[in-house]
Amino acid sequence: MSTEATAPRSLAEALRGRDDTSLAALLRSRPDLITPVPTDLTQLATRAGTRASVVRALERLDRFALQTAEALAVAGDPASYGELLGLMAGDDGDQVVAAALPQALGTLREQALVWGGDDRLRLVRTARELLVPSPQHPSPTGLGPSVREATAGMSPGRIQEIVTTAGLPTTHDPVSAAEALSSLFKDRDRLAALLGGAPKDSVEVLERLVWGPPYGQVTADPAARLRWLLDRGLLLPTSPGTVVLPREVALALRGGRAHRVVEPAPPAVAAAATHAPKVVDATAAGQAFTTLATVEELLKDWDEGGPAVMRAGGLSVRDLKRTAVALDVSEPVAAFWVELAYAAGLIASDGEADERYAATPGYDEWLERPAAERWAHLAETWLTATRASGVVGGRDAKDRPLSALGPGLDRSAAPEVRHRVLALLAGLPEGAAADAESVLARLHWERPLRGGRRGEDDLRTRLARWTLAEAELLGVTGRGALSSQGRALLALPSAAERGATEGPGDRLPVHHRTAHAEPLSPAEQAVASAAAARLLAPLLPEPLDHVLLQADLTAVAPGPLRRPLADMLAVLADVESKGGATVYRFTPGSVRRALDAGRSASDLHAFLSAHSRTPVPQPLAYLIDDVARRHGHLRVGAASAYVRCDDDGVLNEILADKRAAGLRLRRLAPTVLAAQTDPAGLLEGLRAMGFAPAAESAEGDVVITRAHAHRTPPRTAPEPVPEGPPTPDATLLTAAIRAIRAGDLASTAPRKAPDSAPLAAGELPRTSSAETLATMQAAVLTGQSLWIGYVNAEGSASQRVIAPVRVEGGFVTAYDHTADEVRTYPLHRITGVAELADD
Repeated sequence: MSTEATAPRSLAEALRGRDDTSLAALLRSRPDLITPVPTDLTQLATRAGTRASVVRALERLDRFALQTAEALAVAGDPASYGELLGLMAGDDGDQVVAAALPQALGTLREQALVWGGDDRLRLVRTARELLVPSPQHPSPTGLGPSVREATAGMSPGRIQEIVTTAGLPTTHDPVSAAEALSSLFKDRDRLAALLGGAPKDSVEVLERLVWGPPYGQVTADPAARLRWLLDRGLLLPTSPGTVVLPREVALALRGGRAHRVVEPAPPAVAAAATHAPKVVDATAAGQAFTTLATVEELLKDWDEGGPAVMRAGGLSVRDLKRTAVALDVSEPVAAFWVELAYAAGLIASDGEADERYAATPGYDEWLERPAAERWAHLAETWLTATRASGVVGGRDAKDRPLSALGPGLDRSAAPEVRHRVLALLAGLPEGAAADAESVLARLHWERPLRGGRRGEDDLRTRLARWTLAEAELLGVTGRGALSSQGRALLALPSAAERGATEGPGDRLPVHHRTAHAEPLSPAEQAVASAAAARLLAPLLPEPLDHVLLQADLTAVAPGPLRRPLADMLAVLADVESKGGATVYRFTPGSVRRALDAGRSASDLHAFLSAHSRTPVPQPLAYLIDDVARRHGHLRVGAASAYVRCDDDGVLNEILADKRAAGLRLRRLAPTVLAAQTDPAGLLEGLRAMGFAPAAESAEGDVVITRAHAHRTPPRTAPEPVPEGPPTPDATLLTAAIRAIRAGDLASTAPRKAPDSAPLAAGELPRTSSAETLATMQAAVLTGQSLWIGYVNAEGSASQRVIAPVRVEGGFVTAYDHTADEVRTYPLHRITGVAELADD
């Protein structure tokens, strides 16, 4: 009797019975409920039962918790714990399932999807509507409707015929007939006796339908084996030509189980290979160095202005192919590097009329940082970004192509999937590379509703596959195993700190984040990135200040070069090959490029002598002197364009050369030729003919063509697109729970019966100004608390419980029980006042 009296009658009452810790767990697991903060627990319960919120909560359940909810959807309403246990563990009582069920039920209760005691478990109505079996939305359980639901539209006479044929006495109404038939099917012994007289073919029909789908097609004149089942209600018609196996019959034939396969434990993440941790870290560090070199090469290629921005936004297919060729990678990998640089704020559109992509000022700041910190910035960006380069080349919902750097690439689930995949790798012994399929199976168990059907490459599965590949590209993993710097990037403990008894994904009672932890906050991520940079720094090669010059006009850089040396060498020579060492090739064109940049021959000789561990080879010295001697002998200016030279013999040679026909030259003076082309085209034409002309200004001075670094105006990196509201922190949770409790106190405080008609739920009290003032003044004298309605300056209405302290000047100063502080309210904004009951 007392249990019935204390049992909650609604979700709101169940929430009122929770302590603050339990409410905080609910709001942390379902952050959408706190945006904005509910006014009271009734509003919180209403919001928790909305379709959008329930769908979001169901999507975050693991497979076993979801199976538990699906079992409750086909159980009675309310259901007892014993009934639920029978649906999950079956008649044989699976002990593993029985041991895991309390935790799964606790998860559903914590997230307010289930409420009530163990004797009266209730699934939230919206969740039941989403999970209950129906012809339009089949249940994963494979169960059909109950006898009562299936016979709802059947004629009373037909139901009585079925009851009689099944060996039951007739009843007075269809409802009791359906109940009698349901009781027969739930009784294992009586049902077994009924099926004992069934034809073998009829039993085979039931065996085909028992695990679902429960629906079948019949003709207007069913076969004898089907007629036997239809006459006894073992199959019930749902529409013309369609029959269904009643839920009670299916459960009896299944041995009480709601699911064919119950998965109480997550599948283990298997190791595909094991490597020495030092080998993993060294491999990852080598790839981290390649990451930095690739991003720098990309930005250097776009230094003077990159590809044009398409009208719809993004990079054209042709420009992506050109970038892939320049980086010597495939197009998907090129898209990854471009998107990574964009997400890190290193490139953006310049915003000019002829809009192009270019490096940002942030790129120059990034270059000045130590190599390990530059990598940590890129890795952190990748881990938290919502843009997914893997979808480049696909099409959006409107069948428009998705291009690199274009709109529509944000996938809100990407950060969570990346974090989770790396956390699963961290759960393996150090140096162990995970089997990709076992990782995908684990992710599918953890979020079955987001994973689609098994065997399908849904978005979450594709994000996981991309994460494994991208982590290897970045150097977060090495040979498929998580590196030390990758582990530090997630603030995860090492294997020694985890201990030998912990399995993949288990929580640790220590200060470290664990494999099941949520993604880090920005402040925590900054600390983790700094730790990752410290671990990586000793593994990266130190920049060198020298090269090895060779007699075949090449220079070998045996490692990364210091920036001034690398920049100068990039102007003076062309990169011929890359790898552990970089080979540069000196050519007449590259030497002329250095001279065009304002360097003299003596400057180049001094530079090479200072930075070469070997003597400057004679062929290279001759090459520099020869190009310098001819450089600037011809001068090109704007007429349209002209050529002048003190040696008229050189001009005669140019005029006689057939390759000059396209320049359409004519002599203006013995030492001057005019061309019907622009200066840039004339320069290129003469250089193609083997000359070394120099451009000159209108004043006759040589124009020094230094490399012009085009930069965008200051740009911020693109903000990630979050997947719903962020998880609230402890401060917000404390304040929100305090406000909800206070609002609930105000809305549920017992009030004296009003003289007028009683107020509807949630309606504000209404009194005249004189009545409000008089009641307030009386409450100041008696110290009584009042219930008031209040409208703030924005027009938002609320109800509060206050204890007036002073009334003067059109204001009331009172202790607000709702806000738990003393506040002052204008009397003209109080809609009305009511006295609270004495108790």
